[in-house]
Amino acid sequence: MRAPRLFTALLGLVDKFEERGVHVPGADDGRVSPWRDFGWLIAFWLVAIGVFILFFALAA
Repeated sequence: MRAPRLFTALLGLVDKFEERGVHVPGADDGRVSPWRDFGWLIAFWLVAIGVFILFFALAA
C-alpha cells in the first residue's frame, strides 16, 4: 500500500529540515539550531495550522 500524498509530503518536509544538520552528542557548542533540533516540531506545527484553517474554512 502506498503512503498518502500528504504523508509523503510531510516526510519530505521533515527530511529537508534534517538535511540541514544532524545533532552529534558530545559536539555541542551551546547553540540551538531550530531547523536541525526542532524539524519534526516545526513540521507538525505547520500541519496543525493548516488543519486549523481548513476546519474553519469548511465550517463557514
